[in-house]
Amino acid sequence: MNTHYNKIQVLNSVALCLLLVAGLNRCTSQGKPEEKRPKGDSLNGAGLITVERGILTPSLTMPGELISFQQVDLYAREPSFVKNIQVDVGSEVTTGQLLATLEAPEITSRLNGAESRWKSWEAIYTASKASYARIIETSKTPGTISLNDIDQALAKMNSDQAQLESAKAAYKEISNTIDYLSIRAPFSGVISARNVNPGAYVGPTGKGSDQPLFTLQEQKHLRLVVSVPEAYSAYLKHGDQVTFRIKAFPNEFFKARITRMAGALDIRLRSQRVEMDVINNDRKLLPGMVAQVTLSLINRDSAFIVPKSAIVNSPERVFVIRIVSGKVEWVDIQMGHSANGKTEIFGNLKRGDRIVRTATDEIRNGSLLKN
Repeated sequence: MNTHYNKIQVLNSVALCLLLVAGLNRCTSQGKPEEKRPKGDSLNGAGLITVERGILTPSLTMPGELISFQQVDLYAREPSFVKNIQVDVGSEVTTGQLLATLEAPEITSRLNGAESRWKSWEAIYTASKASYARIIETSKTPGTISLNDIDQALAKMNSDQAQLESAKAAYKEISNTIDYLSIRAPFSGVISARNVNPGAYVGPTGKGSDQPLFTLQEQKHLRLVVSVPEAYSAYLKHGDQVTFRIKAFPNEFFKARITRMAGALDIRLRSQRVEMDVINNDRKLLPGMVAQVTLSLINRDSAFIVPKSAIVNSPERVFVIRIVSGKVEWVDIQMGHSANGKTEIFGNLKRGDRIVRTATDEIRNGSLLKN
């Protein structure tokens, strides 16, 4: 009896243990979370922004050069000697002012000879003209003068008149040459170079003097010249204001406006020559000074403006990440100018699109965002 009872207890204990193990396994199975595949990428706090249009006004700083508005090298027109010099380096002169006097005795001799030929042909013409007049008067009596004599007298008078005009022209030519012996200022300015002294033999370049007698510059009106690269030429127009600084005056800013644009690119530098007029009445600025010019690159049309962080610039492509209905979409763009941490972009975008503020190529194209 006891033996039978002990067997029943053992069987009950075994059954109870089996039930406990089964229940434990069931609880463990129910408590273990179900493994799920991720729905997509996460922004990880990158944030979204709305695409809006705007006008970005970046600035470009580049070197420029101040040059005189007008500059000329003055040479002697005829081989001659310097007789007197009226000005020196730094002299301020006005239009037509005498700068130097040259002398060439042979030119004076040629002028005297031309004047003598002029007077000689004038006398010859006067005589032939009087002779022709007498012949015409005599021919009024029939049979006294033949028509051939009249024609001969007329031809001689016309020939003498032509010789007289030629002599006058030769005299005038040499007289003009005499005028070249007086060197005068073609415009108002400052003598910036003087390369001769009294007694020096001068002439056209290569004939007595390889250097000019004087260099004359207009310094109260200067040109500020800048070579603007091709990429920035479209942002400039006539009348735009620029600012510039000079190393000699580090604490001062000067202003000028664009007055001339070449309208073509230099084939070597691929840049456009742009000039600004600078009024310099106090002659504070000097031709040849180098300026640091700041140009405002004003975009005439609005573009999409986004933070630089929203642009992914990978070796394969440049894009922003647009979010459409929770799905990631890479949109290829072209970049414009940048300023103050923002950049112009151009691409298949529209106002109101939502893009990732801090973009990275780790946010995969076509993926769904996690909730």
